[in-house]
Amino acid sequence: MEHSFWHDKWERMEIGFHLDEVNKMLLKYWPAAEIAKGQLVLVPLCGKSLDIIWLMNQGYYVVGIELSEVALDQLSEDIREQTGTELTKTRDGDRILYQGDGVLLIAGDFFAVSAADLQALTGHSVAAVYDRAAIVALPAEMRQQYTRHLRQLSGDCVQLLITLDYDQQKRSGPPFAVTDQEVMDHYAAHCPVTVLESRELIDQEPRFREQGLDSFIQRVYRIG
Repeated sequence: MEHSFWHDKWERMEIGFHLDEVNKMLLKYWPAAEIAKGQLVLVPLCGKSLDIIWLMNQGYYVVGIELSEVALDQLSEDIREQTGTELTKTRDGDRILYQGDGVLLIAGDFFAVSAADLQALTGHSVAAVYDRAAIVALPAEMRQQYTRHLRQLSGDCVQLLITLDYDQQKRSGPPFAVTDQEVMDHYAAHCPVTVLESRELIDQEPRFREQGLDSFIQRVYRIG
């Protein structure tokens, strides 16, 4: 999937994937991850998610990586308004950094960020990953590359992963369908994978029913 696709989505503000509230699955299941305060939580392909602010308020050092500068401009303003944290925006080669107390946002190519970059910029290694809308934003041919790179960034640390599953032949993504078997294929050889919840959402998502789906399943995983 070309970078221009997502830049265009943000320029047009066609961001139906964005939630105007903290994700309920994060609120429900994050405490069980038992991640110590002050440790680094990585949020890949984060958009302008309010989940970043919630994680900051829990006392974590949060790093969000997002292709769109438009998204992170908005998120940095939301962080300032809701937490009082001022973020300094600077250019670093091909990417833009937004840095503040307990938070780093990186506008650029996720695959160009290394574990050494994160260590140098934050002084921390990744202790946990929160993936609410990353893996489902990528087509099948990119997801293996994504999970491999994510593991290079974070090792086999704890991850809270939220996926969506439906009949991909009935609609094109994003969000893309990610089956339970695919999650196992990506992660189970490296660390434990536990399904915390599997919920049918089709009655709550009429737009997907209108697109021809009769099932739209959300799964929540703890990995590691």
